[in-house]
Amino acid sequence: MTWRPLDPLGSIKVKFGVVIVGAVAAAIGALVVTARLDVPLVVSAPAVAAVALGVVQVLAAGMTAPLRQMARAAAAMATGDYDQRVTATSRDEVGDLARAFNQMAADLAAGDRARRDLVANVSHELRTPIAALRAVLENLVDGVGRADPPALEGMLRQVERLGRLAEQLLELSRLEAGAVTLDRRPVRLADLAHEAVQDARLRGAAADLAVHVAPLDLAVDGDPERLYEVVANLVANAVRFSPPGGRVEVWGRRVDGRAVLEVCDQGPGIPADQRDRVFQRFARADPGRPAVGSGAGLGLAIVAEIVQLHGGTVRAEPVSPTGCRMVVTLPEAAP
Repeated sequence: MTWRPLDPLGSIKVKFGVVIVGAVAAAIGALVVTARLDVPLVVSAPAVAAVALGVVQVLAAGMTAPLRQMARAAAAMATGDYDQRVTATSRDEVGDLARAFNQMAADLAAGDRARRDLVANVSHELRTPIAALRAVLENLVDGVGRADPPALEGMLRQVERLGRLAEQLLELSRLEAGAVTLDRRPVRLADLAHEAVQDARLRGAAADLAVHVAPLDLAVDGDPERLYEVVANLVANAVRFSPPGGRVEVWGRRVDGRAVLEVCDQGPGIPADQRDRVFQRFARADPGRPAVGSGAGLGLAIVAEIVQLHGGTVRAEPVSPTGCRMVVTLPEAAP
């Protein structure tokens, strides 16, 4: 461990000054001692220089230690080791650089974990429909099964599932990269809610759906296509996790000059420690729930990205005695 006596100083210029003063003071002291001892100049001069250089070496070593650590850590990170960190106790510019380096290393480590998780999750989500398609096709090739409508319908469902996953991944990547341009205009919240509910009914939703928006002319400032996607995703989730015949309600109201949309269901709800996590990619409130019938875990991640892009917020709240309430807050359109 390198001795770092100058860490409390808040400027590298001050540290250089201290190093110079320390070297000069040490040289003067050594010169006085050698003069009192009547040491010949040919001997005292190198001794004084050695003392001054020794003081500089001791003090400067602590100043440059973070830079040496960063050089070693950067070399290790180049090979994929993102767990490297440097000591950042200095209060000067080098200390600021060390702290920025540690933050960069942490971000790179988080990004690397996210990349590995994404690859693992995508592989997992693809495995099920591909295995189902392969099983049916092998049966057809071996003559065990026939290409009758039920078999073809099953294959079509798996292909559609693969297509939805690819579309969601592409859309989420575009949203996260900021490659989506919003066509902002006033959009009536009641129209979005009724359209999403009507589409859910056409898809055969087993839940009892209702819309309550007041005032009816409450409008938000945003892209109608993207905002519809938000409401449709939330309604589809609420229907999916509600029991047959359960009630799903869409509420809209004005709160402190902002439009608030709530989608409530009577499903199992979301545990308190999972309410933030459900907005991450491939996250599910119940990790043990099978993917089939519960989606790939991308819908709420897309919702969160779209809402954030509109300058709004989204959160999950519990409903008593059971259920979940998704609350979206968006900027209200100017009158």
